[in-house]
This record gives sequence, structure tokens and C-alpha cells, in this order.
Amino acid sequence: MSHRMSRGFRYTLYFIVALLLASCSSTKYVPDGAYLLDDVKIHSDNKQVKPSNLRMFLRQNPNSKWFSLIKTQLYVYNLSGRDSTRWNRMLRRIGDAPEIYNAQDAVRSQEEITKAVHNMGYMEATVSLTTKTKKKKLKLYYNVVTGQPYRVNSIDYDIDDKAIAGYLRNDSANTLLKKNMLFDVNVLDNERQRITNYLLRNGYYKFNKDYIDYVADTVSGTRRVDLTLHIEPYRESRTDTVPKDHYQYKINDVSFVTDYDVFQSSATIGGININDSLHYNGYPIFYKDKLYLRPKVLVNNLRVLPGSTYNVRDVERTYSNFGRLSALKYANIRFTETQENDSAKLNCYVLLTKNKPKSMSFEVEGTNSAGDLGAAASVTYQHRNLFKGSEIFMFKVRGAYEAITGLKGNYLSNNYTEYAAETSINFPSFLFPFLSSDFRQKMRANTELGLQYTYQLRPEFSRTIASASWSYKWTQRQRAQHRYDLLDISYLYLPWISSEFVKNYEENGQKYILEYNYKNQLIVRTGYSYNYNSAGTALVNNTPVNDSYSIRANIESAGNLLYLLSSALNVHQNKDNEYAILGIPFAQYIKGEFDYARNVVIDYRNSVAFHAGFGVAIPYGNAKVIPFEKRYFSGGANSVRGWTVRNLGPGSFKSDGNLLNQSGDIKLDASIEYRTKLFWKFLGAVFVDAGNIWTVRDYENQPGGKFEFNKFYKQIAVAYGLGLRMDLDFFIIRFDGGMKAVNPAYTTQREHYPFLHPDFSRDFAFHFAVGFPF
Repeated sequence: MSHRMSRGFRYTLYFIVALLLASCSSTKYVPDGAYLLDDVKIHSDNKQVKPSNLRMFLRQNPNSKWFSLIKTQLYVYNLSGRDSTRWNRMLRRIGDAPEIYNAQDAVRSQEEITKAVHNMGYMEATVSLTTKTKKKKLKLYYNVVTGQPYRVNSIDYDIDDKAIAGYLRNDSANTLLKKNMLFDVNVLDNERQRITNYLLRNGYYKFNKDYIDYVADTVSGTRRVDLTLHIEPYRESRTDTVPKDHYQYKINDVSFVTDYDVFQSSATIGGININDSLHYNGYPIFYKDKLYLRPKVLVNNLRVLPGSTYNVRDVERTYSNFGRLSALKYANIRFTETQENDSAKLNCYVLLTKNKPKSMSFEVEGTNSAGDLGAAASVTYQHRNLFKGSEIFMFKVRGAYEAITGLKGNYLSNNYTEYAAETSINFPSFLFPFLSSDFRQKMRANTELGLQYTYQLRPEFSRTIASASWSYKWTQRQRAQHRYDLLDISYLYLPWISSEFVKNYEENGQKYILEYNYKNQLIVRTGYSYNYNSAGTALVNNTPVNDSYSIRANIESAGNLLYLLSSALNVHQNKDNEYAILGIPFAQYIKGEFDYARNVVIDYRNSVAFHAGFGVAIPYGNAKVIPFEKRYFSGGANSVRGWTVRNLGPGSFKSDGNLLNQSGDIKLDASIEYRTKLFWKFLGAVFVDAGNIWTVRDYENQPGGKFEFNKFYKQIAVAYGLGLRMDLDFFIIRFDGGMKAVNPAYTTQREHYPFLHPDFSRDFAFHFAVGFPF
């Protein structure tokens, strides 16, 4: 092992030396008379005009850097020889050719930056361009001098259309135009779009922002601007010379076409292939051969209603509602104009394309539970329109096998097997007894009912887990997801425990572990979870394109209603002073979690991600300990990565080889990770993690694990490491190597601070996972 490690170290050293040599000749492929663009810097004399906001106008940038430090890909390119051998072609393909300075691009960038600063209201701003050369390298500098800004002196409106003028007066509190504001062209354009959106919500179906323009007059001898917003009259065409008021539309008829072919998108409505129809509550429904959705489902998801004023938000809500129906592949909404008694009206057609109703999938996966390798396979059947209301029915069976290592004792086998089955049905509506249909429509929540059954057979014991759930899920503006578990019932039953297993614990004086973790238990819980991501759908290759943050919060409780009923009915308690239902004690606890992550984009290749999370679970009433499945664990690919999964804590507790003891009731995690694009589909990361778990009580089998305010900060574990990721567009494969930096399980300085005294075989942990850690 040491020989392989020394050889790997030697190869790494060779690679570093090669890169250093390449960096010394970074201008190897720069032609004579040309310069390598080594750096571009923008300086501004005004804090309100940030250089980072102006970099988007640069026509040319230097070669990219790994971690914003090293131009590794340029150096890799320079390692190639001048001939066209396969090795040289590969180096050039994965590397970056030198970025040669282009004077014309530099001048164009200067002009674009100047224009951008002028548009911010600094009409007298100047941008100078200077260069510094050294041998064949060039540094490029842009210096922005903004001068005094121009400000809006007065705001006036020139609107001949009296109806629109009235709407804007009623909406004046929301205007972006303010007296004394900077004469910022971007704000003026945003106001054009805001007014357009407002009118589109009030019947003006054909209005667009090109009807809005401004007249700006500079007050003589000052930097003050008199601003006039003008709305042009409606014209049927560009050659129409007769001005008209803009039409305000109402919805006339609404029809459904349920077998629409998207390839007919350019065809007229009358050309759509249909052969049957029916009417439901006044709505015509056209279909071919057989109607696959109940008419009530179609109408209940409609928000564009006959007789209402056209509102673009109603159209968006209709799109959103039909987009939630898994029975549909596409939804399209078209309008045609019609006149009725001098009133402008719109006929609405909701065009729907049917999705494939049934599917079957097969999945094979590798498993790794605390170092024990295995495999699992599952088969899933799904029906997307079970009762013709776009209900999703799912049935899944799964089998898993693992070879258990390090098991002490004379057991009949060293194998772990698991068999599981689950089924669920998801209704695209809020279902609850005694609620009106209007209320259910407003909720826009999905209702999910589920059943699960799992049988686990280990050398030490067998366990059965059966559960049933009733929950609601809904999405808010594509960024926030809510889930409310109205009722979740789980029954944990251990039909068999090995006498060898019991004997080992009794001989070690740890019989209490059996009492806490290996007994039948009933969990009846309710909970709510909230997830918010500010990026929404603004992702490119799984990565936010702008600064973003996410929040996750969860709270759940169990056993409260059962405890009140048991106490009120004077139910007899067992020998452990626990109430039981049919002889099965039930868990009682409250658990809450909060998680915050932020991604700061430095440039298109580099970003920094921060993460902090906290969770606490408190047993009370009918329970002395949290159920094992609800306890926290630390270490692993999504926690403190210097430790393997479930191998850290609680507190200063030193592992005794029993993973059950390395669980807790309180969890704290924090991380910072610098992410960079390397080459092709590969990403790199440098990270520092910190955290641990603790117990809320002083348990005999977990000495040093209790959370105490005057000690917990001394028990926070710290790790550092490197990561390599492969972005496959749909998901990311991640490899992380973490080293322990601070180990709370030890008190001596040498072992407590392995960062100062690293031991690779003791302190290193390797992780393989899918997706970013946070």
C-alpha cells in the first residue's frame, strides 16, 4: 500500500512539474508580433457602477483559470508538441488555445461599456483603454470615469386612449418612475414591460411594449431631464394611418380539443382532426374516438372563463393547471378574434395532447451501507390516468442484497437481504371530506395516498416495516414546494432476534441497546416541509446561472393524539411505563430541521457555495429515545466528508464499532465549497466541512454524546478535501476525498488536530454520490 501511495505521489509530482514548465512557456503558441491576453481589469471611480456588472460587455476574456488561480487548460495545451500525433491532438482537445489579444475587440468592448454606463444615467461618462505588455503577454485595463449623473426632473404622460390613461392612474402607486431618480434606460424599459403586463391582465390582449416610448428633454444648463411617457394608438398594420383606441377584449366561447397533434400547430383550428364531441356545462369538448379525461376534470382546471375580461394570468394559471396533469403530454391555448355588437371578443381553444398512459421501468443499483457493498434491483409499474382524472398509480417491488463484513459472532450467515413493495396513488386535486369544490380548486394541491411494506433479514435479526400515508403536495410560483403529511403510520415489528446477538449485548452489559432499538414500535406522525429555491427553473446543466439561495425547513410530531387518548381512557401502562396500542408502544417526539444554502457566482466558470443546517429531535411523554429511523447521523458524502457515513459522533464519543451508537438527536452541519469548471464535462471542488451530532440526554452507551452549551463548540468536527464531478446534463456523478482536520473523539493535540499531523490511512475518507452535496 505504501509503495502504491509513493508511486501515486511521484506521478502527481511529475504532473505538477510539467504544468510549471508549461506555465513558464505559456506563450509557446503565441505568434510573433502578437500578445497573449493575460488579464483584463475594469476600474470604476463610482461605487454605484460596479465593474462586475460591466464584465458582460467584454468581447474578449483571458484563458480560463481553475479555481480563479491557475490557467491549467492553457498549460495543458502548451504541453502538446507541434506535430499532429494522437497524444498532441488529445492535449489540444482537452486544453485551451491561447487567447490572442485583438485590438478591434478591445475597442468594441470600450464602446459597449461606455454605452452601458451612459444607459445607467451617467451621460458624460468616459471609458479609457490602456495596455501593458511584458514579452508576449498583455494586460488590458478599462478605466471608467462616470462624472455627474443625469436625473429625472419631472414626469408627464401623453396618452390619448382615455381607458388606458385611467388604468395607469389607478396603478400609479406601482410605477417605477420617480422624480429625482437616475435617468436609467434600464429602469425606463422595465417600466414599459410593467405597464404592458398590467394591461395584459386587464383585457388588452394585443398590447405590447413597442406601443410605449419616451420623450426626454434636458433642462438647459443642467443635468435634469423632463420625461414624457407616450402610448401610441392602436393600428391594424404599419400602413394604417387611422389611429384607434386599443381594444379591450372579453372571453366569448371556450372549447376543448383533447386529441390535438402538435405537428398541426400551423394549421387552422378548423383543420384539426376530430370526429366526436359533447357539451359539459356549456363547454364544447371535441375528441377523436374516445374521451380519455372526464369532462369535469377539464372544466375544473380551466381559468379562462366565458364572459370574463381577458387576463394573461388566467392563461398562465390554465397552462399551469393542465401542466400538472400527467395524462397530458402537451397543452396549448389559442385565441381567435370575433366582433359582437362593437365589442371585441376572443374565442378560446384549449388544445391538449394525450400522454402515454402506462409505463414499466427496471432499475439496477449498487449499494454501499457503511462500507458493506451490495446490489439492488427494482421494477416499477405506473399508470398516469387510472380513473380518467389524471390520477397516477404506482406499484414498485424491490430486492436488495449486501455482504456484511466485520460481523463478530457465530451467525448462520453474513448476508443481508431486503424485499420491499410499495404502492401509491396521486390525485391532481385537494381531496378532503366535506369541502366545497370551489375551495378544492383554489388549493391546487396534489393528494397522495401510499402503502409500503419492507422485510429485512440480517444475520442478527429480521425486521418488518409497514406504513401508510396521506399527504398533500403543491408548488408555488415554480420556486417553493410545500408538503403536508396529514397522517403517516409506521409499524416496526421484529419477529426474530438471534440468541447470539442478544447474548453478545448481555455479556457486554449493553442490554439497554436492545430495549431502545430492537423492539416493536408504532409511529403515528404528522408533519410539514417547505423547500424554496430562488433560482426556480433558471438552471443550466444543473447549475444556477446567477447568485441563488435555497431554504429547506421541516417539522413533524408523533404520538400526541394517541397519548392524550390513552391518558384520558386510563389505558394500562407496560413495565416500561409506556402506553401501548394492541400491545405495541408508540413513539412520541417532536422534530424540526432548517437548512440554508447559497451559491455565489464569480464568473461563468467559478462559484462559491455555502451551506448551514440544524436539526433537533426531542423524545417526551411515551418515549425516552427517538426511534432509530428518525435519529440523526453524521459523516458521509452530504455531511462532514472526512468521515464515512454514520461514523462521526455523537459529541466526543469514540466509535465502538456499533453504528447504532453513532446516532443522535441534534445535528449541526456547515460547509463552504469552491466550485470550478475544469474541462469537457468535468468539474472540480475544494471544500471545508464542519459539524457533528449530539444527544439530548446522557445515554449510558454514548459517553460524551450529550449536547452541552459550554462544550458543544469544542466537539465540532472539521474536514477538508477535493472533489471531482462529472456533469452528464441530467445528473452529476460526484467523487469526494475528505481529510479530517479536527477530530473531537480524541483529546491529545496530535490526534485532536490531525490537520497538523495527517495520517492518510487514518484520516482519509472517499465518497461516491450523485448530485451536489448541497
